Amino acid sequence: MSTVEPVVTSPDAAATPLLEVRNLSIRYGRKGPLAVDDVSFTIGRGETLGLIGESGSGKTTIGRAILGLVPVTSGRIIFEGRDITRLSAADRRTLQGDLRAVFQDPFSSLDPRKPIGDALSAPLRVAGVPRADRTFRVQAALDSVGLAPGSEERYPRQFSGGQRQRVAIARALVTDPRLVVCDEAVSALDLSTQAQVLNLLSDLRAGADLGYLFIAHDMAVVEFLAQRVVVLNRGRVVEQGETREVMRNPQAHYTRVLMAASPVPDPDEQARRRQAWQQLKASASAPVA
Repeated sequence: MSTVEPVVTSPDAAATPLLEVRNLSIRYGRKGPLAVDDVSFTIGRGETLGLIGESGSGKTTIGRAILGLVPVTSGRIIFEGRDITRLSAADRRTLQGDLRAVFQDPFSSLDPRKPIGDALSAPLRVAGVPRADRTFRVQAALDSVGLAPGSEERYPRQFSGGQRQRVAIARALVTDPRLVVCDEAVSALDLSTQAQVLNLLSDLRAGADLGYLFIAHDMAVVEFLAQRVVVLNRGRVVEQGETREVMRNPQAHYTRVLMAASPVPDPDEQARRRQAWQQLKASASAPVA
């Protein structure tokens, strides 16, 4: 039976990172290639870390490993000073209130036969919160994401895509978590709705001791929300640092390719980026003389 293993840390609890990923490697199947290869990073309390890369870069696999949804081949995942790499199902349930997630498609995780208030109250019920308190906290969570009173009685089909993502954020925040894993949380939304959801996530973080792991493929989205960024390519870290510095002076060729591929509203700038992206992709695939 798995137990929560303590990790020796500094006496100053405030100096302990909210999350540490140490030399993480993940392989699908016994003989398959590594989907994640020796990845390390930290997230501080109240910090947002952007995890960025193209499809197949391993970013979603890392998020799922942190949530306990895929097994780890080697390395360690440490949450608030505790090793959570290989917890039993019972031990993992003790983390459900502190470690939450927002996924790309909220509709698939909402029961169409039940009002959304049921989805928000479920984690509180598991945590043993009394019924009266559950009702209050569900209403408060929906209010915090800008949904009108009475929304808890409506069904998923009665909300727009952007509103359903707000429901998903409310469900993640209803337990007052310490860390939320946002896996492509805005990539399925139009640009206007993306901006609204990103502003909401930023506002909810302000003044709270809440951290985000923000997984995305769009550098512009990560630039808006994250203080630091980790760039992944084929399961390995190719660059990491403060977001402004990485955006201003990218060191890795792959980072420059991602930046050039990010859409922008200015058509002239978008055309320039498209041309730069094509040149960078061509230089990356050119044979070495």
